Amino acid sequence: MSETSKKRSEDFLRIADQFKLGVLVTESSHAVTAELSQTAKRSTSDALRLLFEVDNDVIDKYREWSATGTPRRVADTLRDAIRAGGNVYFTGCGSTGRLSIQLASIWRDFWQKQRAKGLGDTDKWENRAFSVMAGGDFALIKSVEGFEDFASFGGKQIGDLGVCEGDVVFAITEGGETSFVIGTAWKGLERGAKVYFVYNNPDDILCAHVQRSREVIEEPRIEKINLTTGPMAITGSTRMQATTAELLAVGAALEMALVQTVGYAMHTASTGRAKTRWAEPTLREAGRSARQYQQSFGELLKQLSSAEAVDAMVRLVQFEESLYRRHGLVTYVADSVLLDVLTDTTERAPTFMLPPFRKSGDTVSPVSWAFVKDPRRPTREAWREMLQREPRGLTWGPAVYQRLNAPTALQASPPKLDNSEIYKFRIGNEPDPSRTNAPDSALVFIDVGENGVRGTPYGGAGFRRTAAITVGHGDSSSDVDEHFHFPCDLPASPLRLWEHLAVKLILNTVSTATMVRMGRVMGNAMVCVSPSNKKLIDRGTRLISLSTGYSYEQACEALHEAMDEVARRAQSGEEVPSPVALAIEQILAAGKENPA
Repeated sequence: MSETSKKRSEDFLRIADQFKLGVLVTESSHAVTAELSQTAKRSTSDALRLLFEVDNDVIDKYREWSATGTPRRVADTLRDAIRAGGNVYFTGCGSTGRLSIQLASIWRDFWQKQRAKGLGDTDKWENRAFSVMAGGDFALIKSVEGFEDFASFGGKQIGDLGVCEGDVVFAITEGGETSFVIGTAWKGLERGAKVYFVYNNPDDILCAHVQRSREVIEEPRIEKINLTTGPMAITGSTRMQATTAELLAVGAALEMALVQTVGYAMHTASTGRAKTRWAEPTLREAGRSARQYQQSFGELLKQLSSAEAVDAMVRLVQFEESLYRRHGLVTYVADSVLLDVLTDTTERAPTFMLPPFRKSGDTVSPVSWAFVKDPRRPTREAWREMLQREPRGLTWGPAVYQRLNAPTALQASPPKLDNSEIYKFRIGNEPDPSRTNAPDSALVFIDVGENGVRGTPYGGAGFRRTAAITVGHGDSSSDVDEHFHFPCDLPASPLRLWEHLAVKLILNTVSTATMVRMGRVMGNAMVCVSPSNKKLIDRGTRLISLSTGYSYEQACEALHEAMDEVARRAQSGEEVPSPVALAIEQILAAGKENPA
């Protein structure tokens, strides 16, 4: 073991008690999917049905939560704050950071569409929603290593956006223990904002094992929204049920507040001769009650798990699996749901240890298995349209990291996270030969409801195959090689909440099933995980210990040694394995060579 690996392991073990999270429900194995990888080998359709069965936990939790009347109270608080001139902040890390960006984006998108219709003074309403993601907007593509481990970073990011008295903060953390998100909650409270702490683990477990969580939960001025649904379908993969529950709960509250805000805007706005008319028909049918959201989500889940939809998913899994096994690449093309597709696609990298998105100009790093493109706009415009605002990269220099007591390495060499770095991820309609220079390649159009992208200038030139994923009512497709249609109702929604939930459920399920079929999951444990923060180092250590019989300390040493080996391989540009899987493989191989 190298001295570097040994020191990093020792450094982690000294503080490991703060990050030993195996007791959390979100880190536990779900009984329904305990043999998911074995089931997937026999039957992809059976594996898909197991994944959807776990999604039913979200319905149960939302039903329980809505019965308390809390959703309406939260919506009313949000409505009153916005009417009084306050802002709303959504904060998160990783999956919840991307969720936070999405929530602010769909709010802004609604008001921008009103302005495009020439209706009313929308600017003052549009600019009320802000997102705070650990590492800034750069982290949409790739989590910034270590950022989520520091509460001071969260406090600075939300503080720099001007959170103050009269505002509302939704601090969203799947596990309920993320230091960065907790930092945003404390900063919001310090500035006089109304703070909601949104999380997915039982209070008693968090309070007993995680001091920073206990301090927030026991603070009476912070209101708690506990959305514990149970274990995830893939152990620890909170991008699935936990984030789905948060999108449903917070998204529904936001939409209920929006409907009443628009009513207020209609009453107060004036064109000089008559009241402004807001031609938004979905407002008449949306935002009525939490019970309606619960029923609509249950119906959506039922339709997506129907025989017809499951058959489409089986074919889509087979389509992508066959591409990847031939070292092929998938490029998704989307417009109105580009952020949803980007979210699922980028999250595959750390979850299953796939190559992350590659920057323009990088000819050394491996090309990502999947990528996204906006067919209508060049990259800068694509970023702006997707976020409904200009990107907000971070420009922190060494002095900032020093004031925040960041690790010495960060102070000495701050990561480049500004907009110029964000624009290096070419998600626009520029040609990209790297997506077609492969043994196989596919261009996949994603159309949702009436929002289509087929027929746009970005066609299938250079791609060996084309396909379309369509979501909604009766769509037949003859202009692509493969068509995967998911028939479902998309209820009227000014925030298009059901479109976003449908795309999330479909892509989460398909990408997970595909990676299970590719051997990236053992049982329901994601052994191919990238340990990019302390929580994931703990998870990787526990997986190694469970798989090999090593003690926690021995497993931690083996993981750090494997991490160093993977880093060395990555420098040469090769596609690297997960340090967790590599450590397990090496330990088991050594055991066979040197049996006790």
